[in-house]
Order: sequence, then structure tokens, then C-alpha cells
Amino acid sequence: MIIKTQSKIKDNENGLYIVSTPIGNLKDITIRALEILKQSDFILCEDTRISKNLLSKHEITSNLIANHKFNEKKNTLKIIEYLKSGKIISLISDAGTPAISDPGSVLVNECVKNNIKIVPIPGPSAVATAVSISGFSDQFFFYGFLPDKKQQIINELKRLSVFGSTVVFFVSPKKINKIIPEIKKYFSERKIVICREITKFYEEFLRVNVNELKEFQKEPKGEITVVISEKKIVESNSKNLSESDINIINKMINKFTIKEITDLICQNSEVSKKLVYNYCLKLKNEN
Repeated sequence: MIIKTQSKIKDNENGLYIVSTPIGNLKDITIRALEILKQSDFILCEDTRISKNLLSKHEITSNLIANHKFNEKKNTLKIIEYLKSGKIISLISDAGTPAISDPGSVLVNECVKNNIKIVPIPGPSAVATAVSISGFSDQFFFYGFLPDKKQQIINELKRLSVFGSTVVFFVSPKKINKIIPEIKKYFSERKIVICREITKFYEEFLRVNVNELKEFQKEPKGEITVVISEKKIVESNSKNLSESDINIINKMINKFTIKEITDLICQNSEVSKKLVYNYCLKLKNEN
């Protein structure tokens, strides 16, 4: 196995910087992120109009290059050349952490192939933010954006429902009402938090049991992150022996072995074998 290590990180060295930006509230940006963006020769962004709002607020005048899902592959060769020539380049998305359900992975992989330094500048994440306020298990599976076609959505939700951990995914406001019946079908008895406009003025968290989930009367606005609770493990075995089980055991205790009694009782009851065995052992010892 070959392990490649990066040299000690210095934020003024040439390389690709993956910079997280606010997911709504423009105050949610780190000092380090601002410093990196200011000294970047180029900043790659999804939509220059959106990014200019953040950058102008902090008087950042670095050159912008539009880098979205439609031109990401086309841009890659030129950007790699810039990086090899010693440029400092930052990659940002419209909101949150690049390459997480946003453009970036194509360029990152090319940098790996060309042994170009890649430096993460951590910050806001809709996924981590939503899970942190859910109250659900912090062992979670993040899916990303649900697919476009209805049958694909149904297939994916069915597959996700198998996971015992918390499940997180993104969905557009236009699709949310369409998937609610499927969520109720595949995630019954679990809890759900629908997070809308996280960190923004109209931030909203809808908490409800999945079985009680209802469609929105009006199509909600803004980005939506859905968090569904972990699957509860239902204890199939009864914790107590029934009166009927006790009577049967008492009649059989002197005629059969403990194993035979245990097997017979557990064939017709949900009581645990350990419970039956221990009760039989107690009776044997008393006799």
C-alpha cells in the first residue's frame, strides 16, 4: 500500500483550497476562509452572481471563474495548468462545502492524479447542522439529492429505509409533497425533521412522527434537508413469563430436561430462551 502525505500546510502556498461558505447567513464564515479567499489568484464558484454577494461584503476582489456541473470537466485542464504554474486557487459552492452534492469532485480527483496539494478549509454544512438539531442518532447515512424520476425516488427511499441509522437527504420544494406518501410507507414508526432555509431569516424545523406527516398546503420555499430518525429495534422477546407458561413448565419440570422444556415453550411463545431456561433451573434447584 502506498501512502501519500502532504507537506506541512501553509495557507499561502500554491494549491487547491476547498473553502466552505455560509449556507444562508453570511456571518457564518471563518476567519481562515476569508484569508484564503483574499489571497487566491482565482476563485472557482458555481454562480458568480451569488458568490459576489459574499465576496463584496468582505471586500474580496480575487478573480472569479464560473465552475458548475455543466462546465466542470471542460474547466479542469485549464485549472490544473494554473495550479502547476504556482497559482493559489480556491473552490467554493453557492452554499456549504464544495464537492458534497455540489461541483468539485472532478477537479479534486485530477489534483490527486497530478500530485497537486489539496487543502480543506472547513465550515458550514447543511448535513451536520440538520443532524445536530435533530436529536436523532449521530450515526447517519447521507444520501445527497434524491433523483428526478418518481420510480427512481421510490426505489431509493425503499433502499434507504433498510438502514438502521439516521438518514439524511436533500429534496427540492417541488418534490417534497410527492415523496411524503413514500416516506410514510417506508419509514413508518420513525421520526422526521424537515429543515427549511437553515440559518436564514425564514429558518424552519418541522418535527413530527412519520405516521403523522402531512403534505404541505402550499409549496414550501427554499432549500430542504430531511432527517429521518434511526430505526428502533423492537424487542421481540417478552421480558416476563406468562401465567400459562409458568403452569406448563411446573407440570413438565420433573418429566423433561431443561433444554426440552425451553425448546417447547419457545416454539409457541415470544419469551426468550434464557428466561425460560433460568426459570427451569431455579425450579430444579428448589427440588
